[in-house]
Amino acid sequence: FFWVIEEKMLRLWFNYLHLMELFVSSLVHLLYGFYIFSSAVAGDLSQVLNEYFQKPNMNVVEVKDKLTLDENPSKVGDDLPPIVLVHGIFGFGKGRLGGLSYFAGAEKKDERVLVPDLGSLTSIYDRARELFYYLKGGQVDYGEEHSKECGHSQFGRIYEQGHYSEWDEDHPLHFVGHSAGAQVVRVLQQMLADKAFKGYENTSENWVISITSLSGAFNGTTRTYFDGIQPEDGKTLKPICLLQLCRIGVILYDWLDIAWLKNYYNFGFDHFNMSWRKIGVWGLVDCLLGNTGPFTSEDWILPDLSIQGSIKINYRLQTFPNTYYFSYATKQTRKIMGVTAPSSILGVHPLLFIRVLQMSQWTHPSDVSPPYKGYRDEDWQDNDGALNTISMTYPRFPIEHPNRFVEKDSDCQPMQPGIWYYKYVEGDHVLFIINRERAGVQFDLIYDSIFERCRKHVFRKKLPTLPNEIHH
Repeated sequence: FFWVIEEKMLRLWFNYLHLMELFVSSLVHLLYGFYIFSSAVAGDLSQVLNEYFQKPNMNVVEVKDKLTLDENPSKVGDDLPPIVLVHGIFGFGKGRLGGLSYFAGAEKKDERVLVPDLGSLTSIYDRARELFYYLKGGQVDYGEEHSKECGHSQFGRIYEQGHYSEWDEDHPLHFVGHSAGAQVVRVLQQMLADKAFKGYENTSENWVISITSLSGAFNGTTRTYFDGIQPEDGKTLKPICLLQLCRIGVILYDWLDIAWLKNYYNFGFDHFNMSWRKIGVWGLVDCLLGNTGPFTSEDWILPDLSIQGSIKINYRLQTFPNTYYFSYATKQTRKIMGVTAPSSILGVHPLLFIRVLQMSQWTHPSDVSPPYKGYRDEDWQDNDGALNTISMTYPRFPIEHPNRFVEKDSDCQPMQPGIWYYKYVEGDHVLFIINRERAGVQFDLIYDSIFERCRKHVFRKKLPTLPNEIHH
C-alpha cells in the first residue's frame, strides 16, 4: 500500500518538474524571440529617425568600399564564385527582421556574398527547393508528388530574377551552412546530381565547389526528444511539450496573416495556405486539432532533425569527389570525473543552458529500440545546447563518409576534394550568429578562415585550352 502511494507521489513530483521545466523553457524562448524582434524594430526606427532629423547643409556623395552581390551583381568581382550563407532553424536571410543580420555581419567580409531567406521551420527538402529557385530564378516548384503527399501547394514564391541566374558547372558556388542550413545544402547538391528540377536537365553535383558547415546538423540531435519529438519514431509529438506550444503559435501566426508582420518575419509555411482568408475559422480548428497542416504531414524541420529523420535523409546523400567539405563542430561540455557536464555556466547562452545540461545527461529510453546499430549514449552527450557534437563533425549514419580530423587549418592544406575535414570549436550553438560581440575575436578567426579557404585554397582546376585545341 505504502509502495503504491510512494510511486504515485514520485510520479506527481516528476510531472510537476516536467511542467516547471516546460514553463521555464517556454518563457526563455519567448523572451529571446521578443528580444530579437524588438532589437530589429528598434534598429530600423533608429535608422529612420536619424535619416529624418539629419539635414546636411551640403550634398554628400556616399562612397562604398564594397558592393554586395545583391546591390550590383554585374559590377562586383565577376571572376569570383559567390559565397552563399544558408541560415538554420528559426533563421532568416537578407530582407527579414529589418537590418538585423543572422550571420552577425559576416557577409560584409567579402564582395560576393548571398544570404537567402528560406523557410525558418519548413522541411530540409522544401528549403533545398527554395534555395535553388532563389539562385536560378522563377517560381519555386516543390514537386508534384511531394506536394500531394504533404498536402500543400506545388508552387511557391516567385523570383522574377535569380540572385545568381548564371549558376551552372562553369559558374559554381561556395556554400556555408549554419545548423540545419548545412544539411539543406547537402540535399540541394544531391538534387542537382539527380537532376531533380523540372526544366533543368543539365544540373550536376559540380555546380557546388565547396560546402562549409558551421555547427551543422548532419546526424540529428537528441534535443528534438527533449523538446517533444517521440524517441520511438523520431517524428510525432508528445501531447504536452515545447514543440506543441510552438506548433500552436506558428499556426495562429500564419492564420492571422498580418502582412507587415509576415514581411518582417515568416516561418515559411505560405505554401500550406493556413491564412484565415483561405481556410476560415473551421480550417483553423482543423489545423489546431492536427488534422491538416505541416505538423500533421510531418513536412517541417523538427522530424528531419531527429536521429531517425537524419538517417532517413542521409540514406540518399553522397559525398561527391569534386567538392570540398569542411565542418566546425561546436562543444560546450567537458568530462568531469568521467561525467559529461557543461564546460561553463556564464559562457552558455541563457537560451541553451538548460538543454546543454539535459543533453549532457542523455540516455536513450531502455524500452525503445536504438536508432542505429552500435548506438551508445556516451557518444551523444557532448553538445552545444542545440546539437550533439558527434552530429556536427561529418555524415556518420547510416554510413560513415570519408573524413579527416583537423587540429589547425594548415594541417589540411592543400585540401583534397571528396573528404570531410572537421575541427572542434569551444562554444555554444549561437556563438557565431546574431551577436558578433559575444563571440569576440573567435568570430573573426572563424569567418576569416572560412572566406580565406573559399578564395585561396578551394578551387576547381581546368586544363588550359590552347588556340585551335579542344580537350575531349
